[in-house]
Amino acid sequence: MKQYTVSLDWLSEHLEGVKVVDCRFSLQDSADGLRRYQDGHIQGAVYFDLVHDLSGTVQDHGGRHPLPEVDTFLEKVEAAGIDHETTVVAYDDEGGPFASRFWWLLRYLGHENVYVLDGSFSEWQAVGYPVDRNIPTYAKTTMDVKVKPERLATYTYVKQNLSDPAVHLIDAREPARFLGKVEPIDKKKGHIPNAKNRFWQDGLNGKKRKSAKEQAERFADLPKEDEVIVYCGSGVTACPNVLTLEELGYKRVRLYVGSWSDWISHDESEIATGEEGERTRDK
Repeated sequence: MKQYTVSLDWLSEHLEGVKVVDCRFSLQDSADGLRRYQDGHIQGAVYFDLVHDLSGTVQDHGGRHPLPEVDTFLEKVEAAGIDHETTVVAYDDEGGPFASRFWWLLRYLGHENVYVLDGSFSEWQAVGYPVDRNIPTYAKTTMDVKVKPERLATYTYVKQNLSDPAVHLIDAREPARFLGKVEPIDKKKGHIPNAKNRFWQDGLNGKKRKSAKEQAERFADLPKEDEVIVYCGSGVTACPNVLTLEELGYKRVRLYVGSWSDWISHDESEIATGEEGERTRDK
């Protein structure tokens, strides 16, 4: 099994040799993550904000957290002192979705040496590891970029492969949203037809990731030779599932960045509700 996470102890032992990225964020208060970072962060960490750094400009299509422009994101990465040889560890305090979004974006640009901290900032702080309030600055670097389009699924790609039995669509949202019973964020309820529900938080014990065996059981019905497309509400909480699948050895995993919020922005989209996924035409 590949490893795309590191432990608190590992990070503590290697803190001087890696670049640490703080990705804490609150969907209820978009300024909360930066405030928490300024109040204290892992020593040497730079801050990447979900809205301002890990997402692009919201438009009619593309979802609530669309893909940022590659050049814009790259400028921020290089300003943080990260190049193609830098070992990077991202963390948040919410169980990994925002750190995993950063992990996915950097891997999308072809950077393979990036990891997510298994645990949380709160746990790091609780065990007495270094916490700092200083805002670090680093010399600008130049990173070699090799964009990996095979990691990305667009609306068109999802729609074209919706009925392919060798392409599996995974919805990472909570079951009530998947079933169409509730929808606290987006304008329409339900899920993309033929999708299977694998709630991202089912991969956690508290804020730490479950064992490799437990993770494998979550996706045991997915053949490893097939393709898997993962989505959520806006391409954020899907990322922990993407990370897990890649750790388990799935070679063909794509993130539908626009996710549900993009899917429902298209008038021709079909919507399914309930366990059986009865399709309805979105009007």
